[in-house]
Amino acid sequence: MGTGTVRTPQDDGAADLGREQRGWYVYDWACSVYSTSVLTVFLGPYLTSVAESAADAGGYVHPLGIPVRAGSFFAYSVSLSVIVAVLVMPLVGAAADRTGRKKPLLAAAAYTGATATTAMFFLDGDRYLLGGALLVVANAAQSVAMMLYNSYLPQIAPPEQRDAVSSRGWAFGYAAGSLVLVINLVLYTGHESFGISESTAVRICLASAGLWWGAFALIPLRRLRDRRSTARVAALPGFRQLAATVRDMRRHPLTLAFLLAYLVYNDGIQTVISQASVYGSEELGLGQSTLIGAILLVQVLAVAGALTMGRLARTYGAKRTILGSLVAWTMTLAAGYFLPAGAPVWFFVLAAGIGLVLGGSQALSRSLFSHLVPPGKEAEYFSAYEMSDRGMSWLGPLLFGLTYQLTGSYRDAIISLVGFFVIGFVLLARVPVGRAIREAGNPVPDRI
Repeated sequence: MGTGTVRTPQDDGAADLGREQRGWYVYDWACSVYSTSVLTVFLGPYLTSVAESAADAGGYVHPLGIPVRAGSFFAYSVSLSVIVAVLVMPLVGAAADRTGRKKPLLAAAAYTGATATTAMFFLDGDRYLLGGALLVVANAAQSVAMMLYNSYLPQIAPPEQRDAVSSRGWAFGYAAGSLVLVINLVLYTGHESFGISESTAVRICLASAGLWWGAFALIPLRRLRDRRSTARVAALPGFRQLAATVRDMRRHPLTLAFLLAYLVYNDGIQTVISQASVYGSEELGLGQSTLIGAILLVQVLAVAGALTMGRLARTYGAKRTILGSLVAWTMTLAAGYFLPAGAPVWFFVLAAGIGLVLGGSQALSRSLFSHLVPPGKEAEYFSAYEMSDRGMSWLGPLLFGLTYQLTGSYRDAIISLVGFFVIGFVLLARVPVGRAIREAGNPVPDRI
């Protein structure tokens, strides 16, 4: 008779969590292609060119009769998508905590965003308004879906695993972004050999990101599971729900202090991500192939950067590692102001600097915040976090767009973002995270 290993309930529970964690990683694999191929690489320059083709002699388009410089239309559309997300996320977060049914809400948000992204195939000619509308829908849906996705982290990973699990999720996302960008690069650079125009190639790249998102989202939706809610969350409309969430967070002022710091420095990160291609094409005069190659370099190095910073956090703590990354962001962005036009080598150097700190600063911020969330209010609190992550990140694009509109210089627009990293560093350095975790009602890890 064999002496086989006896499995305990704890073993089964660990196996179930491992299965959920692997499914959770795949959602980042699914949706990050939107962030990379659509928001970072193709849509900014392409929508700007569509708006320019519809502009009047002065270089302005007139959505709803409002004069907007064509070069600022993309940045303003990103800002509008964020405002929509701010209205929707608190409602969805409260509903998720109240019912405990996150998966149906995640599915609805994911497939709304995937559908809008796929529909970008029809963005041609001078249809800049269609492009703006699809961007608003897709970006807002992405924000809602990421809020729900992030709120799973405290439920699928014990405190000592969260830095590693969060970093692996980001690494999966950047790996997918790298893979799809290689395919995009082949299609875009060889569009003539495929018998299609450059515009058609771009539209296929945009639409394929939506198809990828929708296809791979099926895996996490099968593996993640809903949990019975222990939270008592009232159903409130619109801004009342947002106000209720903020009032509850005021009972945890140190959590709110961290969120304020994250709001500031992440606004800078998100703006760099969304506007880097516009800066490269419009100010530095770089071709689309060069931009795709640079973003691909960012994606590849971000995988290594996220995993490396996850390991550094085990030694130095998440807070110190994030602070170090903000110093690196400040230096890299300041250097970007002095990049010479028409010199792709230096743009690649800048991309390498961004890639090494991008994934890690985001992954560790997410895992650190997960320790500051009161039990039972994960989705509600992560709705506020997502407002800071993608939701409240409207000031950066707005400042970038306004600076360009007033000065006509993308260099002035890019250097205006340095303040976000400096102020964010100061605010984060002042947060006593150990005490914040205790006051939220959670155990404090040995190294934080």
